[in-house]
This record gives sequence, structure tokens and C-alpha cells, in this order.
Amino acid sequence: MRKSLLYTLFRLGRVPKQTLPVLESEGIVLLDEGLRGSVTLRNYRAPGRIHSYKNMIFAGSLVITEQRFAGFAFSKPLINIPLHDDRLRALELSAPRAGLLRVGFDAAVFDIQRSGRVECRFRTENAMSFLERVTSSA
Repeated sequence: MRKSLLYTLFRLGRVPKQTLPVLESEGIVLLDEGLRGSVTLRNYRAPGRIHSYKNMIFAGSLVITEQRFAGFAFSKPLINIPLHDDRLRALELSAPRAGLLRVGFDAAVFDIQRSGRVECRFRTENAMSFLERVTSSA
């Protein structure tokens, strides 16, 4: 599966430099960078933001360490949750087709000031590997 054009040209979609040493110290199990992806917000409310529907595309990365599951859009964290956290079960993970990992969740589970549905889609050849590792940890 090809990498994002933004990753190919500008290296956008890498794990943030300030976060990488922390992830490496936790022991990286699976890492994929330069992924094409999108985030969809439905009936989303947060302080200063209201969206009935919003879809954004990005170049991002996914990583699983021995302690956490994280997904980044450009250099901002979309998902960053310890594998032994009870909220991990709140993530609805699926691989609806080959090469696509879908992660959906209710925003209020992670921040009581937010509400609505968030759905992240990452296009990666390793979608099934990510799915199996995260679901086995939940």
C-alpha cells in the first residue's frame, strides 16, 4: 500500500519527534508511518467547537508498544491509550476491508467536556495485525 503523498514529499505523518523516545522506551511492537487516513466527527461538541458532520483527511501514523496504542494525524494524537486501561474496550475497532483499520468511539468516554461520535480510518497493510494486537490486549 502506498504512503501518503505528504509523507513522501515532506515526511508529514511520522510519529512526533518528542513522542518517539517515550514510545521506544515502552518497547515498540508495531509501527507504521505515512498512512493516509481520515477522521469523521458526527454530532460533535467540545468547548468552542460544534460540528454536526465534519470529515478531515490526514497523513498519520499508528503505533503499538508493550504499554499503549496510539494513532497520530500529522503530529497530533488522535488516539493515545494504555493497553491496560478500561477505556480501551470503548474503542470499536474493525477492519471492514483489506488495508483499512477503523477506530470509532464516543468522545465523552475520553473527555467529559466532549460529546459525539469520532471515527478514525487508517489505510495500512498491517490493519489486521493492529486489530489483533489491540483486541487481544482489551
